[in-house]
Amino acid sequence: MKVMLDTNILISAIFFPSEQTHEFLKKVCENHSMVLCDYVIDELRLVVERKFPHKKTALEVFLFELPFELIHTPKNIDVGNFPSVRDQKDSPILVTAITENVDVFVTGDKDFLVLDIDTPLILTMAEFLERC
Repeated sequence: MKVMLDTNILISAIFFPSEQTHEFLKKVCENHSMVLCDYVIDELRLVVERKFPHKKTALEVFLFELPFELIHTPKNIDVGNFPSVRDQKDSPILVTAITENVDVFVTGDKDFLVLDIDTPLILTMAEFLERC
């Protein structure tokens, strides 16, 4: 399965590691194909710059060592052709997951979790560990 991660999942894994984040990353890396979109990586770098500036090097090492496929976020998006997300800055992430045929999108963002769509399947980290 193609599994795409949201920014908040990456932040949890990098800066707040736990048994759950370790088990999650291991499961995704060993049993599935992890994909990250450039929009999420850019957002991640902005968050690190703002909240954890002393951890920029650690972030780059993490990304370098993480086995993932980079997918590109479309630049010209007609959001009217896709499910609506409350926070419009999240639309590019959802559009990317849909257009790149991602099977599962893992997030902790309630704006995504309340969406009623079939593909991709939108799960929390805990739900992914239980179901996949």
